[in-house]
Formats: sequence, structure tokens, C-alpha cells
Amino acid sequence: MSLMDRVGGVDLHADETEELLDHFRARLLEEINIDEVADLDMPVKRARLERVLSRLLSFEGPVMSTRNRARLIQRIVDDAVGLGVLEPLIADETVTEIMVNGVHDLFVERSGRIERIPSAFRSEEELMQTIDRIVSSVNRRVDESSPMVDARLAGGERVNVIIPPLALDGPTMTIRRFPTPFRMPDLVARRSLPEEASALLGAMVRARFNILVSGGTGTGKTTFLNALSGLIPDRERIITIEDSAELSLQQGHVVRLEARPANTEGKGQVSIRDLVRNSLRMRPDRIVVGEVRGGETLDMLQAMNTGHEGSLTTVHANSAHDALGRLETLASMSDLDLPVDTLRDQINGAIDIIIQLERDSSGVRRVRQIDQVTSQHREQYATAPILRYEQKDDAGAFRAFPLDRAILDRLSWAGETPPPGYGEARS
Repeated sequence: MSLMDRVGGVDLHADETEELLDHFRARLLEEINIDEVADLDMPVKRARLERVLSRLLSFEGPVMSTRNRARLIQRIVDDAVGLGVLEPLIADETVTEIMVNGVHDLFVERSGRIERIPSAFRSEEELMQTIDRIVSSVNRRVDESSPMVDARLAGGERVNVIIPPLALDGPTMTIRRFPTPFRMPDLVARRSLPEEASALLGAMVRARFNILVSGGTGTGKTTFLNALSGLIPDRERIITIEDSAELSLQQGHVVRLEARPANTEGKGQVSIRDLVRNSLRMRPDRIVVGEVRGGETLDMLQAMNTGHEGSLTTVHANSAHDALGRLETLASMSDLDLPVDTLRDQINGAIDIIIQLERDSSGVRRVRQIDQVTSQHREQYATAPILRYEQKDDAGAFRAFPLDRAILDRLSWAGETPPPGYGEARS
């Protein structure tokens, strides 16, 4: 597909459109020094380049429609100061993920479904220039000696890059966009969970239950954690800790901490574990960890067990019961060689509620189950259901279960009343 096909559809051959693009890119560089406009704000920089290109096209360009002319200008400016073919995808609010699998394969996710995009990079050189522009903006680099990197765009999008020799089919890049954060009413409106369950979770957050959000990749853990965090009272001091900052809390007293990888000399790394430990010295009312992935899990559990109730975090797991086992595995990765019974005691004492998320075959994300952790001390892990999404034939429905007396008592002590459907104690 030619450039003009990509930018709006002028009936030219591929070679002609590539020549047109290359010609006006070169003419733009002759007319203006990109370094001279580098310090300008992006809107001002783009407007200046667009004016120059418009003048050049008026004198030297082929006859084309106003629409195609505008799109051609946009593409050349995107190549010059933006991210080329990725710019319109990043601007598209319906796109939640952009996946570049080498030069010619470009995919996006919309509404939970993956679709192929006909636009593609023209060469590996162009793709690597885009990658370099992204990683250099956050003072990182990617090359054969450091072929993997994580970065974040100015708009908050998370970027992962992996290049040859690790990526066999060419440079690969994944960009995850984060739209306007969902609040709990938004998730209810999208039928991710019932309104009564949302009200119950709100009561539990205010009553300072420790809550673990579990799910596989792409199930919406960060989205749900953000909505859940929004239920924390505004008067409390909240410390958020993330590997790559994605949470967007609206309360007035929020301190955001982000891990830092090692520099090119292998120095300067600040891990999630370092930040969890430091957060305990910052007088937090709540600690929200974006995701536990390693030894920091033990520090998080110890914080939950020593006066920092109401903490929230996420973990990769396929069920509520598996999530507890996953925490045990991650906690064992710390530098403390603790027996399994001791880790189990920490987990049973720390985690009160597990929210398991899923994404079904149609791309719909929802709560699959909410469980209470009923095991205590060094007992084998055990949970009891609070909510289940049950599939029957072609339809599915949420089913609520009576609450355990211990939960009802704890809610009552906090001045919270369970919503209808949850008030009857489990026998």
C-alpha cells in the first residue's frame, strides 16, 4: 500500500508516492533547521513546519484534494517531529494497545479485539528511528548490547521495545495507551460488575480491607485498581508505587513513586522493593502497589501485617486460589530465606479480599469472582465466595453469596452497612 493510500488515497504508484514523501521531507530539511525548533512547544513546532510544507506544496507539489494535502503534510510532520505512522493511532482514543511486529506488521487493540492496520513502516531504518526517538526522550538507549527497554511517552503511554538479536523478526514495539481512567460507576455501566458489588467494595475499601486484584494479561487489572483506589477517602495520604506509572488517582494527597532501571553502566537502579521499603518511612495511610512481581511482595505483605491496612495491589494469576500461591512464590524470591509456613502465615494474615478479573472471547473484561480469604495463620490457603460470574448456555449472570460473620462485624465496626444481597451472615 502506498503512502497516499495510507494518508487518504491519491491514485499514484507506490514508487511515486515514496518519491513524493522523500522529496518534501528533504525540502523541509532544506527550508528549516529542525534543531532550531527543537526547544519549541510541540503545537508551535508542528504549526511552523506545517506552514513551511504548505508553502512548498503550493509551489512544487502535485494537484491533490485539500483533504489529501492536509494528510500528506501531517504525515511528513509526524515523521519529522513525531512518531510517524504511530501518531494517528496514539491520537485515536479507541485504541488501547499498539503492537509493532517488525517493519511490515502493525496491529492495534480496540474494545478488547486485535485488528491489523494496513499502515506500516517503510523500512527497518524508519522503525528504528522511531524507537530511538521514544527511548532517547527518557534518557535510555536500545542497541545490541541493551536490546530490551521500557519507556513512557509524554502522554503517559507505556512502551516496551525489543530488538534483534532477541527479536528474530525485526524490531518489536508494544505501546499501551491509558484512556481517561475509569471510575467504579463506569465499570458498573460497562457491566464489569454489579452495582451492589461495587457498593460492597467501596465499603470494604473505606473499612481498610487489604485487597488483591488478580488476573491474566490484558484483563484490566490496572484499570480496576485505579477505580478501586478512587474509593479511598480524600482525607488520607496515599503512596502509589509502580514499575511504570499508570495509575491516575484524583484524591488531594497522593505521592506517586516510580521505579528506575539501571543506567548504561548498570548503576542507579531503584526497584519496586526499594520504594516499598521507603514508603513505610513516609507516613502513608494507604500503600497502592501497581503490581507485585518479585521480592517486594514480602515487604508488601509485612506492611499489610504491621499497621498499613487498606493497602491495594495486583498480581498475575488465573484464579483467586492461584493468586495466593503466586504471592507465596514471589515472596520467596526475597533475600530472606523464610520457610513456606512462615510465608503462608504472612499471606493469610495480610490478604482479606481477592478480586479475580477475566477477559472473555469477545473481549469483554469483567469481574469473574470476588473471594474472601478464610484460611488463617499457617493453614492451607482457603477462600469463600462473595461474588461469582456464572455462565449458563449463551448467557451469564452475577451471583452474590452471603458474607462471613467476620466481614459483617468488621464493616459494622467501621460504620459501614453492606448493600442488599450481602447482609445475611454465612452460616
